[in-house]
Amino acid sequence: MGDAGNPDSPGVPPGFTRLLGRTWTLAAGQKDTYKCVRFTVPTDTYVTDIVAQAPPGTHHTVLSIAAGNAAGADGETDCSVGTIGRPMLYASGVGTDPLTFPNNVGLKIAAGTQVHLNLHLFNATDQNISGDSAILIKTVPTQPPMLAEMVFAGKIAFSVPSDPNQSTTNPYNVTGGCTVNTPYTMFAVWPHMHQIAVHSKLELTHAGTTSVLWDDAYTFNEQKYYPKTPEIQVAQGDQIKVTCGYVNHSGAAITFGDSSNKEMCFTGLYRYPSQNASITQCTDIPGGIPGG
Repeated sequence: MGDAGNPDSPGVPPGFTRLLGRTWTLAAGQKDTYKCVRFTVPTDTYVTDIVAQAPPGTHHTVLSIAAGNAAGADGETDCSVGTIGRPMLYASGVGTDPLTFPNNVGLKIAAGTQVHLNLHLFNATDQNISGDSAILIKTVPTQPPMLAEMVFAGKIAFSVPSDPNQSTTNPYNVTGGCTVNTPYTMFAVWPHMHQIAVHSKLELTHAGTTSVLWDDAYTFNEQKYYPKTPEIQVAQGDQIKVTCGYVNHSGAAITFGDSSNKEMCFTGLYRYPSQNASITQCTDIPGGIPGG
């Protein structure tokens, strides 16, 4: 796989191989830096497990098929928050654990397909730091019956006011989501917000009845995937609703943004079959993040 022989890479867990990644260095206090890398996969690859190698300084990773502004020659580039292809294959934040797909479900990366990794790097320390961030995968030799993808549900255009009365039991709530156009099966969810977020909730309304799919406290330093067992059948016309709770005592409003000092309100939905969808399909701006 891409740069598998990199001598600076830490040990790869048993059973995993390195798909692609790159080394980087950040100066003391260097914030919101984006580094990308592209790699053309030489053979059909069927992914069943995936995890990010994300040393300190890695704010998040986004793995996608290189298309649009994410396309170009193989190799490393400087990039921006919006340099993301389609479909999105995987994302991670701080503390994200390995994701194992259900039986008979996986990601297909066809021979000759170029994959793209966007690294958001952020050095909050007063020392220079370096790292090697990568995507590690497990594979099977033949194509699983169902191919998956990931999309974000939530809200993009929002602002969280500063209010001393906000608390974990009385947060400021932001809601977003969508009406489903094409049915799918949901098998994992991934709440993703930033540092003032305290709670995440995901609801599905079907035929007038609302079910809570996720409802729990949120911690920026522990952004895990949560498998749904049994899997969730989502029908055309269903409503997806994401509610994000925040506590802002900063003295100033905090708006949406990719920086750790800004906020997001997303829940990642892993689903099948793949629809080659926009990453922000189930939000108030389905076509993408402004300025990206």
